[in-house]
Amino acid sequence: MNPLLSAAVAGLLLLDPGGPRGDGFQDGRTAGVRLENSKIVITGNGARGGKGDGYQLKRPCWYEPGPDATEMLKTQEDVRAYWFRMNPDGTEEQFQAFLKQFKDKIGQPGRWWTPAYNEADARGRACWGGLDQFVWVPPGTTPPAGITLAELVEIARAALTVPEPQVRLNPDAKSYVNLPTWVWLGGVGQATRSVTASIPGIMSATVTASLQDIKIDAGTSPDRAEVREDCGASGRPYRKGGEFACGVRYLRASVDQPREVYVLTVTTVWPVEVEDDVVPFAYDPVEVGATRDVPVGEVQSTVRRR
Repeated sequence: MNPLLSAAVAGLLLLDPGGPRGDGFQDGRTAGVRLENSKIVITGNGARGGKGDGYQLKRPCWYEPGPDATEMLKTQEDVRAYWFRMNPDGTEEQFQAFLKQFKDKIGQPGRWWTPAYNEADARGRACWGGLDQFVWVPPGTTPPAGITLAELVEIARAALTVPEPQVRLNPDAKSYVNLPTWVWLGGVGQATRSVTASIPGIMSATVTASLQDIKIDAGTSPDRAEVREDCGASGRPYRKGGEFACGVRYLRASVDQPREVYVLTVTTVWPVEVEDDVVPFAYDPVEVGATRDVPVGEVQSTVRRR
């Protein structure tokens, strides 16, 4: 293709990605997916309002199924003014030569595939720039670098977030040596989070994470703290007279620790499954943690002589 025409096409596709823009999340240092020039739509309660674990896509760019021959020709004919603005020295003959590649596909089975990329990946834009701006693909086939159902599952996994734990303790403000500190989660909300990534009318994939367990790190060595982790999915709220099964019993005061506190960490564990087993993937659980400062004092006793 004429390089001038190719550059013009790149500009046209940037202006009109041809469908809704998919989006995952970008939260501080934790990046999921931010899809550019993509028709992929990301939905589900796991795509918003939570925290991810930094899962990254293996490939930062790909081709996606695009319009059929008739739709593509109409799209390119409709941007005549833009083409001439991008090519001020261009002629009508050149513009018709540009359109010919689309006209030649009218009546043929297949569709045009166009490139997309993950903006959350620093490699994404450069990867996208290395792809052809459109590829004609016969029905029932996938071009090299074309998106697959397995990669759609990966996109859903990368967009998956879960709620950040809200750690509850009893006693809450301060604990004491040998006194059980009960641990549980507040505001858990929905214990199942799912994300669906779909190219409407073509293919779809869903991943689901379910809260299964919590892990407790007392913030110190075993000789200073006894940890109990029979916690179930969200810990065990304090109950007077109940069995202490989830939490920490600190064995020494925290007065010699930095800031005179132990930093307790509670991590939620969310195993991930691919719905309907559309691909045989086995993912590690999503694990998200939160910390609480726990000052631990000693009960002072007074011995009186009679």
